[in-house]
Amino acid sequence: MNKPALQQTPDGFYLNRTPWFAFILLCSIFALWAAAASMNDVLIAHFKKAFLLSDFQTAFVQSAFYLGYFFVAIPAALVVRRFSYKTTILIGLMLYLFGCALFFPAASTAKYGMFLMALFVIAAGLSFLETACNTYSTLMGPRETGTRRLNISQTFHPFGAMTGVYVGSFVMFKDTDATREQLAQMSASEAAAQQLQMIQSTLLPYKWMIAVLILMFILIAITRFPACKGNGTVSEPRASIGQSLGRLRRNPRFCFGVLAQFLYVGAQVGVWSFTIRLAMQMGGMNERSASWFLLTTFAAYFIGKMIANLLMRKMHPAKVLAVYGVLCIALLAYTILVPNITAVYAAVGVSVFLG
Repeated sequence: MNKPALQQTPDGFYLNRTPWFAFILLCSIFALWAAAASMNDVLIAHFKKAFLLSDFQTAFVQSAFYLGYFFVAIPAALVVRRFSYKTTILIGLMLYLFGCALFFPAASTAKYGMFLMALFVIAAGLSFLETACNTYSTLMGPRETGTRRLNISQTFHPFGAMTGVYVGSFVMFKDTDATREQLAQMSASEAAAQQLQMIQSTLLPYKWMIAVLILMFILIAITRFPACKGNGTVSEPRASIGQSLGRLRRNPRFCFGVLAQFLYVGAQVGVWSFTIRLAMQMGGMNERSASWFLLTTFAAYFIGKMIANLLMRKMHPAKVLAVYGVLCIALLAYTILVPNITAVYAAVGVSVFLG
């Protein structure tokens, strides 16, 4: 039986069926940006020793990364509006690729600031990708199954995150790496050589990432993607960005939603960024062993998302959110107050309810 020809719905936003190859490529991008974000959590532990940083200084990794999102999200939306979802995705992949390439001059100069610049550029690329892909995945098919397509796309995220942690930690961390105490006992030249070796070990995961990004860029470029941008006419003028932001600012639900998302991302980044450090302190283990807890964290996050999806079929989403929030607070309180290895398990458990 022949498939019906791919057509846009009368409003110009949705499609009569899902173009599966294009949709699978779109889903794969969710995994790619998750891998980049999760490798930051590995980099924090790695840079702490390689550059002899404090915990406060290592937090600049996430600061540089999320500043990229902050500054680029609205320009990315303007590109979608002016051109197309496909163009926005290709720009995002190019920036992501360029940011990964910046790791090589950063490693050769052994400058922490250069790595932060590279992470900012990567995040700028991811901002383009997320701005385009989240909306585009809902539009790539019939209107009534839009939410289902977004959920399918988002299930690729934890798999990408787990892959990023696994590859990053087991390539960067070596059981033979010197500890901070051992580095302190070495001569200046020996310590510098050890630190340079650790810095150079960050490159291999990003070499692999560059290869994957080049392949993905080519596949996206040669694949036909529908526009899904609506059939607006001159009689239906679009609001400017300023008008749209002004209208949203006057919507209290939107403002509270933005605040909730701000706090959620802060909690998520805070928990995930220091899981390895917590495991090292509470469990007396090295970075490679401690990274297993971070890997488990993303598995817990995936499980939590699946449970939440099931619960929301029978419960109001606000009730599920409230229960998850209370359980997060309880587990975080336990993590803060109990100074032993069980605090690490509680921190991992938090991710179940971050899902």
